[in-house]
Amino acid sequence: MYFDDKWNPVEGEELAGFLDQINPIDGKHRVSVDSTQVHWRMLPFYGSVALIRVKDPNWVEQNLNIFYLTDQGNLFRLNGTSPPIHEVNAKAPIKVTEENVLDYLRFFCYFVRGEEGPFYITESMDDPNMPPEMDDTTRSVIEGTIRPASFEGMNDQGHFLCEAVVFYSNALFIANFAVQPTGMIEMMDDEPIAADLPVRVDVPVS
Repeated sequence: MYFDDKWNPVEGEELAGFLDQINPIDGKHRVSVDSTQVHWRMLPFYGSVALIRVKDPNWVEQNLNIFYLTDQGNLFRLNGTSPPIHEVNAKAPIKVTEENVLDYLRFFCYFVRGEEGPFYITESMDDPNMPPEMDDTTRSVIEGTIRPASFEGMNDQGHFLCEAVVFYSNALFIANFAVQPTGMIEMMDDEPIAADLPVRVDVPVS
C-alpha cells in the first residue's frame, strides 16, 4: 500500500508551498524543492482525506518515509502514535466497510507502533518492506507462515472481525482483530508462530 504505484507526485508551486508548511519536519528533518520527493494518494476508508508521503535522499536515515494525512488543508503528522488517526477518523469521518476494512487494518497497524516498530501485516514475500537480507532457513520459515489477511465477518456489536499475520519486532504472530466502525481497533488475541528471527521489518516513519 505504501510503495505501490497508486501515488501522485506533488510538483512545482504546490510542492514549494507544501514544503514551506512542514520545514523542518519535527524540528530536525530539512526539506527542499531540489531534493525532497512528495507524493499523495487517496485512501478507500475516507471520503476526502489524502495520505502524503515525504522522502529525501539527504536525510541520515535513507529508508525514512514521513507521512501526513491531509483533511481540507489541515495536516496530521503520522508519527507512530494513534491520536492523529483517531482525530481524523472522528472529523472526516471514517467509513469502514467489508470492502475496505483490511486496507484500514493494514494502515492502522503500519502507523500505530510499539516500542519495537510497526505491527506489520505480512501477506507476501513480494512485499517491498520485507527484510531484504535473509538466510534460506529464515526465508522458508516466514514463507511457510505468512498468508493474506482475511475478513471473518461481523460480531454481535457490529465490529468487523479480521485475521492477519503480524510481523512485530523479530517475531511473527497470527492475530485476531475487531475493527469498530469508528476506526478503533482491538487485538483480541495473538499466537506466536515464529520467534527470535534474525530479521525485522525496518520502515521508520519518524
